[in-house]
Amino acid sequence: MILSYHPIIEGDANRLCAGRDPGPEDLAAMETATAILLPQGCRESLYQAARKACPLVFPNYDARFAYPGKTGQVDLFRHLALACPDSMTFSDCADFRARFPEIQRMPIMPPLVIKRDWGGEGQGVFPVPDMAALKHILKILEQTESGHPNGFVIQRFIPTRPRVLRVVVVGRRLKTYWRVMAPSADPYAKAGLALGGRLDFTTDPDLMRAAETAVHRVCNETGINLAAFDILFTSDAAIASPDTPIFLEINYFFGRQGIGGSEGLYALLRKGIRDWLASCKPTETP
Repeated sequence: MILSYHPIIEGDANRLCAGRDPGPEDLAAMETATAILLPQGCRESLYQAARKACPLVFPNYDARFAYPGKTGQVDLFRHLALACPDSMTFSDCADFRARFPEIQRMPIMPPLVIKRDWGGEGQGVFPVPDMAALKHILKILEQTESGHPNGFVIQRFIPTRPRVLRVVVVGRRLKTYWRVMAPSADPYAKAGLALGGRLDFTTDPDLMRAAETAVHRVCNETGINLAAFDILFTSDAAIASPDTPIFLEINYFFGRQGIGGSEGLYALLRKGIRDWLASCKPTETP
């Protein structure tokens, strides 16, 4: 019996767990399932309950919850020995002040980028071209914590063309495209569509293939099968060779414009889940 908690993808039995933790009825249903399908934005309590009850759970969010947020992803990239920007992670502004009471002694100096632990499509990303901007952004972070500490990452700015490569993973299928920054965008900002960027599916196919090879390796080692990877290539040989994929972040809940909108995502999901079920060989298929 395939149990689905996804509001669109149907199984043999279907339940919803939006906005709540799983209860006794959910746990009982999970115990009888041969495979469980979860929504893209499921909370950790639902995922861990499904993993405990059933060996086959889609998507695989082990890495998402073991390495949470952007600070956790820095640890994951380092663990996998992936090329990524030089980074420092902080639990909150008090942590930063304690470690660097004199900010001019930081090992990473402007130009740099500060990223809140949570956020996507360019939200919570602050370009920092100089020391004055760094002090200003730190004040903003302190003011907006409001008693609720929020981790953040400080990363060295990577010189590159005004674009970011996105590799979307659904099951074992990949959809890859460039998100090109708007001509008027800040050169330190992320090339997100929400900020006026555009899509490019054809430029530099060799770089796209190099990124796909690297993403396949990450997925093989972590089990990730539903996510969007953001990747850069740099023009600075002191940082990396021009064909080395530099991993920026993993988005487990991502925009859909580059894959045909919601219809495109659900078509990919259905195919990806069918492939996943066939490879797992549970006793039933939807």
